[in-house]
Amino acid sequence: MRYLITFLICVALISVSSCRKDFSTIPNFGSLEFSKDTVFLDTVFTNIGSATYNLKVYNRSNKAITIPKITLENGTSSNYRLNVDGVPGKEFNDIDILGKDSIYVFVETTIDVHNVSDPLYTDRILFDTGTNQQDVDLITLVQDANFIYPGKDPITMKIDSLTINGQATTIKGRFLTDTELIITNIKPTVIYGYAAVPANKTLTIQAGSKVYFHSNSGLIIDHKATLKVNGTLAEKVIFEGDRLENSFSNVPGQWGTIWMRAGSKDNEMQHAQIKNGIIGILIDSIGSSSLPTLKIQNTEIYNHANFGILARETNIEGHNLVIGSAGQASLAATIGGTYNFTHSTFANYWNNGIRQLPTVLVNNFFVYNDENGQEITETRNLKAANFTNCIFDGNNNIEFILDKVDGGGLLFNYNIQNCLISFTDSNNSFAENIEMDFQNNPFYQNIILNGFSDFRDSRNGDFIIGENSDGINKAKSTMFSFDILGIDRTTNPDIGAYQHITFDEDK
Repeated sequence: MRYLITFLICVALISVSSCRKDFSTIPNFGSLEFSKDTVFLDTVFTNIGSATYNLKVYNRSNKAITIPKITLENGTSSNYRLNVDGVPGKEFNDIDILGKDSIYVFVETTIDVHNVSDPLYTDRILFDTGTNQQDVDLITLVQDANFIYPGKDPITMKIDSLTINGQATTIKGRFLTDTELIITNIKPTVIYGYAAVPANKTLTIQAGSKVYFHSNSGLIIDHKATLKVNGTLAEKVIFEGDRLENSFSNVPGQWGTIWMRAGSKDNEMQHAQIKNGIIGILIDSIGSSSLPTLKIQNTEIYNHANFGILARETNIEGHNLVIGSAGQASLAATIGGTYNFTHSTFANYWNNGIRQLPTVLVNNFFVYNDENGQEITETRNLKAANFTNCIFDGNNNIEFILDKVDGGGLLFNYNIQNCLISFTDSNNSFAENIEMDFQNNPFYQNIILNGFSDFRDSRNGDFIIGENSDGINKAKSTMFSFDILGIDRTTNPDIGAYQHITFDEDK
């Protein structure tokens, strides 16, 4: 019993000491410092929660202080939420900061645009009261939007998946209704899951429209369906992820892809910008007609986790196309097909890891394992791979490869004219490969090997060329008499999507 009483007394002493504040403080005296005087929470969509932003609060004095009150000016009705030193809420009392120390304040918001009088929503965090009061401003722009969601089972709450070709899939999403087949620029459109265009229907996206995708979301253009993207030079159509915070502006892999399935037809894109997905455009056309499955012009495709365009036995016609960084290849034209690109810039300066593929890869085969686990390689006709007045550049040694697997009687047609190609075969891996012999192969004409592109800012995806570019005045005259920015190139055209300019000195 004596030992039990002693043990209980020790426990009581430990409990009391653990609850005691083991330092003394003085009242705050209005000399707090902050990591920023205004917290900008960037732009959020109505009823969609923001990212979490942080503010650091410093006590520069040698004495520990107590802030009697930290609160939001709009009180409990504020659309902002705080977390002060690990505790969530909207009002906090008696917050201590040791001398020469600091605390964190985290800020989030969710706003219904219909419940605020001004889309620029503001509030203040108030520290202390009276003459010692200090404040930090909070600012958020909230946008209204059209939302496209997949359906959900009302009982199980399971999100609907798409049925394609009569087969159930695990792809979350739904087919668009007739009333959803025109996207305008009146409001942004936010897509959750995959929005699919049904057979014999056309999705038209008007100039100036902005389409935002949530994680694991995208567009599917089904068999016999069509996509028309009608941007203009003044009003581009934007496709990107739905995280509008500045910290997400260059993060790849935020959404899925625009998938043009086998049998989709007459797809056209002009003056579009496609950013920060996994694959910018995935396009299949096995069994399609001889007409292009996709005509794409004056379009920029940037910063995708895998591919800018992944084409599989398809037919693409493109000009004034810019494809920037991608984790594997900017353009992969695979399993044969027909490809015609003119005045296009392919520039892969991926810096998020090691890239195994060149900027542009063209091949005529695919590999799979059969039911016995044996690896099978099948080949298809490369009917055409024609590149005229194009730039192939990046931060690898080899940025253009034609990869041919021989098959009896199969076509492997290509013609590369007036192109600037980055290709340094240090290991002589392609020494015996006729497809990569730029000097003696007649299907290469007027090639500039390892020339200087002179991009304005390749690190940030700005591929306008300058006065020192080796592509100036080296292009072949074509029917495409204006560059991607509308600059006349009728005379003395430059290689790539842009006519050269004189850079500002600060560039």
